[in-house]
Amino acid sequence: MLRQAILDEIQAYADELIAIRRDIHMHPETRFEEVRTAALVAEKLREWGLEVTEKVGVTGVVGTLQGSRPGQRAIGLRADMDALFIEEQNSFAHRSTVPGKMHACGHDGHTAMLLGAARYLAGHRDFAGTVQFIFQPAEEAATGAPAMIRDGLFERFPVDAVYGMHNSPGIPVGQFATRPGPILAGSDFWGVTFRGTGGHGGAAPHLATDATVVLGHFLLAVQTILPRNLKPIENAALSVGHVAGGAYNSPNVMPAEVVVRGTSRYFQTEAQAIIRRRLGELAETLAAAHGCTAEFTYEPLCPPTVNAPEKVPVAQAAAAALVGAAKVGEVPLSTGGEDFAFMLQEKPGVFMRIGNGVNPDGSFHNVHTPLYDFNDAALALGSAYWVSLVQEELGLGES
Repeated sequence: MLRQAILDEIQAYADELIAIRRDIHMHPETRFEEVRTAALVAEKLREWGLEVTEKVGVTGVVGTLQGSRPGQRAIGLRADMDALFIEEQNSFAHRSTVPGKMHACGHDGHTAMLLGAARYLAGHRDFAGTVQFIFQPAEEAATGAPAMIRDGLFERFPVDAVYGMHNSPGIPVGQFATRPGPILAGSDFWGVTFRGTGGHGGAAPHLATDATVVLGHFLLAVQTILPRNLKPIENAALSVGHVAGGAYNSPNVMPAEVVVRGTSRYFQTEAQAIIRRRLGELAETLAAAHGCTAEFTYEPLCPPTVNAPEKVPVAQAAAAALVGAAKVGEVPLSTGGEDFAFMLQEKPGVFMRIGNGVNPDGSFHNVHTPLYDFNDAALALGSAYWVSLVQEELGLGES
């Protein structure tokens, strides 16, 4: 049965959710600075009668709601709260008021959707068990979920399963998508500092060891790692994002030091290990061959986001009950990263995609771009999805 009654009731206070979302959008806060946002979340949860715990993982908030029927099961519903370091180019009234920061990934919408579900469930407690509403900081830095976990998230607020959701520009509003197993890639940073002697590039290049030559060979060699060291069917990405060298902006001075930094994305830990090993080997051997040295660093950020196969049908059923099975699709693998992966390493669960809309000509503003905005038309539906999950997991409204 389609859960139209849930959606209709949430739609009745959709204007309040829109106002909350736009208020958060106007006041973006980045990693572990979500003080105002966390305070707003805590205020609303208390207003609706939830038990609230603040400062979980620095600025995280957890709202706890007990069902009115006996039951030992508990589930966690997670939304992220942080913004990005991007200068907004939109001109609408609720654009960012903070220079250099904006909600360019829709976490303002994610927070408002979970608040909408909390409000509904606070008035409909006829479920068996407990719902933990997890409002997480610092997702964009991939450090918020680990911070909450280190702060005892799942010991202090036990759950049997945990669920996350993210908006997707390009998917029409009214549609959902997910997949069993890996859905998002593991994401790491790496860097190499090549050091030589530097020197006079015009008069005496023969007296110098030129780190830029090593850099050139290394940049080309990086492109051989995926096609020649991973299996052809392995999905991975390896990119260079930063190159720097030379302190004086002079075309006549060989720099003594050059730096290259990049990112790697992978779905299997074996691929991560191969990429890490080959980057280090290439840096060191190429540097030695040209009389230079290499300092290699590798920084794991977050693991792949892996949906528990046994929980995917639960999430799909929750979405299908709202929009019909035909509008619940299977999303392709993405090399984007998401620190909800850390929570899925601790507890089984699912990361769901909700459509953020697409223009008739197929165009849309993607996340992490200065013209992006969360689509308010998805707010009530997203809230209803969270409620539908509670119905699937904890029997909301069942006698």
